[in-house]
Amino acid sequence: MDFKLLIVVLLFLIAACAVVPLAQRFRLGSVLGYLLAGIAIAPVAKMLLGRTDGVMSFAEYGVIMMMFLIGMELEPAILWRLRRSIVGLGGLQVTVTSLALMGVGIVLGHGWQASLAVGMALAMSSTALVLQMLSERNLTHSLVGETSFAVLLFQDMAVIPVLIIIPLLATTGVEVDLAQHSLIKSWPTWSQPLAVVAVIAAVIAAGRLLSRHVFIIIARTNLREVFTATSLAVVIGVTVLMELVGMSPALGAFIAGVVLANSEYRRTIETDIEPFKGLLLGLFFMSVGMGMDFNVLAAHPLTMVGAVLGLIVVKGLILYMLANRFGVTGAQGLGLAVGLAQGGEFAFVLLQLIGGLHIIDADTQKFLVFLVALSIAVTPPLTTLYGRFVVPRFMSQLPERDYDTIDEHNPVIIAGFGRVGQIVGRFLSGQGVAVTILEKNPDQVELVRKFGSKSYFGDATRLDLLRSAGAATARMLVVAVDDADAAIEIVRLSKQHFPGLKVFARARNRRHAYDLHKAGVDYYHRETLDSSLALAREAMVALGRDRKDVEDKAARFLAHDIRTLKASFAFFENEPEMINFSRLSREELEGILREDRQDGEVETRRP
Repeated sequence: MDFKLLIVVLLFLIAACAVVPLAQRFRLGSVLGYLLAGIAIAPVAKMLLGRTDGVMSFAEYGVIMMMFLIGMELEPAILWRLRRSIVGLGGLQVTVTSLALMGVGIVLGHGWQASLAVGMALAMSSTALVLQMLSERNLTHSLVGETSFAVLLFQDMAVIPVLIIIPLLATTGVEVDLAQHSLIKSWPTWSQPLAVVAVIAAVIAAGRLLSRHVFIIIARTNLREVFTATSLAVVIGVTVLMELVGMSPALGAFIAGVVLANSEYRRTIETDIEPFKGLLLGLFFMSVGMGMDFNVLAAHPLTMVGAVLGLIVVKGLILYMLANRFGVTGAQGLGLAVGLAQGGEFAFVLLQLIGGLHIIDADTQKFLVFLVALSIAVTPPLTTLYGRFVVPRFMSQLPERDYDTIDEHNPVIIAGFGRVGQIVGRFLSGQGVAVTILEKNPDQVELVRKFGSKSYFGDATRLDLLRSAGAATARMLVVAVDDADAAIEIVRLSKQHFPGLKVFARARNRRHAYDLHKAGVDYYHRETLDSSLALAREAMVALGRDRKDVEDKAARFLAHDIRTLKASFAFFENEPEMINFSRLSREELEGILREDRQDGEVETRRP
């Protein structure tokens, strides 16, 4: 084994383990952490290996596996639903951005061929970066997430015609083999698209007809490593096949994922490939950080900063305007623009091609490569700033729906009509107790009304709304809102202004129960206590224990838990005392259950 390579692998792992958790700790995201790790180890890696281009080539498999997993999450019906965004928004974004950047290049004094070639390269966004950020923020299936994916998917498809167009812009007669592994590059031009279509059809047919039987055979071996090897072979095999017909490997992997989207082994395949995707994506971002030549920044600092800002502003404005035309407006359109305004990983490939064709000189190529890498690096903090400062201000300017006028006063008010509030409301209403329902989510209000229940849109943390709902004359307020902080505020407000009102509340956990107790709630109940205990009770019965005995122990457990929780409120904020009390309570509970078990055994042995 190459000792130097082994040292570099060790450096990669140490840097990732050290820097990425720090980046996560400061809410910068894992992507920026990987970029910083790559920058940190670049000098040592280059000293040991000389060149790090091979690292980037290997790391691109992370993008390929990511596209495969994305394809598995998208069934053909979803792609058909997104067709307008993919073709319309994605197509316009690539075209308009390429022409706009071409215009900037011409204004700066460059030839139109070089300006167009660079414009097409910089029009691409980072699929790996954007999808990783969307996944970390749980936005993959949101409107912004789906629209971003549609644009990125079109960009990946657009790489193929761009690779054909760029050599036509060369003026020096240099020839570059764009598809050096393609078996059909010598075929007549008219037949090559037919061959690509035939290969894609073959992949789809194999996925539909053969994949299930292959995975059944592999699954019967009961060898997890063989299943994992088969999953990886599917991804890499389809990638190789696409390369052999001159297709983008990432696009080929995506097609394979879509084909297997309905497979009964989909979740197992995803589980097997996910760790490899994460490692290789991390390696990809680290290799981007390693490729950043800071000598370029030192030589042209102001120019570089201006170029990065210019790229982000131009792409962002175009994306925002186009997104508005396609129904992604307001804060969502702005989020889409901020997220996709950077350069992409395919830009590195295209810029290498453009430099090889001498469309641009070597210094300009280095400058543009650093520009793309820096735009990727600044995107995570930009999106963090957008989410922290821009969204709240933007959303506060949106027109709000007026709260409903409450025209009835009932003995019970329910604040929050989600999964808990609905059960309470149905139980009370079913026994003839009239309730007034307050719900802050307008969509939930409309849904409840469709099913025949009368509810009012309003925020129960507002004193005027509680007065309007009749809190001064009501007998009870049931606080069932999801927001724990809002629940505490409602309890505190109600006990302060309506002392005769009984307040019952749901508690999310023991800490929330303590906070509700401090706020003066009359009764609280932890929302998962009964369901968890019922599950444990049935588990014991399924293990062969006597049901009556198990139910008796469950009742004792519940009584002990409630009693000790209330007792702990006296020193809940004192951690040492709390830890000691918890230990003693646990020992006491074990003693009670042990005594019960022994008593039961004695009774069982009696004649």
